Amino acid sequence: MQVKTATIIGSSGMTGSALYNLLSHDNSIESIRLIVRHAVSKTTTNTDVRLIDFEDTTAFKNAIAGSDAVFCTIGTTQKSVKGDKALYRKIDYDIPVNAARYCRETGCKKFIVVSAVGANSKSSNFYLRLKGEMEEVVKSRGPETVHIMQPSMLLGHRNEKRTGEAIFQRLVKGVSFLLKGGLRKYRGVAVEDLAKAMVAAANSNTAGVFVHQYPQIIRLANNF
Repeated sequence: MQVKTATIIGSSGMTGSALYNLLSHDNSIESIRLIVRHAVSKTTTNTDVRLIDFEDTTAFKNAIAGSDAVFCTIGTTQKSVKGDKALYRKIDYDIPVNAARYCRETGCKKFIVVSAVGANSKSSNFYLRLKGEMEEVVKSRGPETVHIMQPSMLLGHRNEKRTGEAIFQRLVKGVSFLLKGGLRKYRGVAVEDLAKAMVAAANSNTAGVFVHQYPQIIRLANNF
């Protein structure tokens, strides 16, 4: 099934911005829906902005309704939430989990979400445990097709300044080629490649639950 109405949650972030840019140049997309917490400016005539409170169940579900595919790229950092783990969970767990559930309830058949390599609900690391818990629920409560992207370091320009990240990105680029075999999944992923992989996954007609790490992400991006 070709995606006609594509919905993005997290369009202001690095991955969401790259994804929106990609979709806005795709003539096969009839409507791009942005579900946002804060007002944003439309950049294309076929962009539909839905400003909601993500804790408003009815508003969130109505914003999902009518979508062919929902892309969830939302995420935060400890710095952004000032160490508030409850708030961190509301963003990185509640929003994608509820989005996946509303996809199933409203008939949207495809949900594509960005997680992280190493996600594990049993991890002692808060971030990886949270992502792992999110994945487990999305797999069980989401629509008939779920694609979980597990990139390692994302390479690209971020509007939000993160101290030291630019330096770390250069280091990752420099050593990625050394990561081979089972370590390939830890290679840095260009955000543009991740966006291409997400769209390619959404356009696939194969139903089921899929987890994509670096090798699969690059393969999908190359087939875009």
